[in-house]
Amino acid sequence: MDTKLTQRIQAWLEAKPQDRSIDEGTELVLKLTGNRFMCQNILHRKDYKMIEYQLRKYLPQRLQQVTHEEVERMSKEAAKIAEEHHLDTIRKSAKTPPEEWKKGKRQDHDQLPEDIQALYAENLNLLHRMRECHLQARKIAQSKQPCTDCDIYPFVKELIELDKRYHANWQAYDEYGRETADAE
Repeated sequence: MDTKLTQRIQAWLEAKPQDRSIDEGTELVLKLTGNRFMCQNILHRKDYKMIEYQLRKYLPQRLQQVTHEEVERMSKEAAKIAEEHHLDTIRKSAKTPPEEWKKGKRQDHDQLPEDIQALYAENLNLLHRMRECHLQARKIAQSKQPCTDCDIYPFVKELIELDKRYHANWQAYDEYGRETADAE
């Protein structure tokens, strides 16, 4: 990753608004996005807010110094997660859980504490968000725009974090009450 470009972005953002050059800001946005049309509009409108928005969007990932190899590794992990959860399949109704989902419900679900019951419901929401992250990352990966690592990274990172939370919820849901049953 180009550290000089990252330093230039930081310097531009830290400068006082009256000291910022619209030409330099637009050049930085062009290097990050490759979108000449957007940059022409920025110059025409003298849209400092758009420059700031675009630079702030890319800066955190650049500061984390996530390499291309790391993003590729995370993308492969996200692809395995997507395959495991069938995130590519489209159901007829997104509001109706698949049959596998219904099979995961415990027989004593209604007798469980509310916070444990909430884990079951939360997992359905997590699964929907995981699908959204996967589709966004896939859409970006299939586009021909430069700097896709910067764009893909937040989605694959969130997908991996959501998957960990999803599995932790299932584990807590499945194991609730077993400690006391095993002790007896």
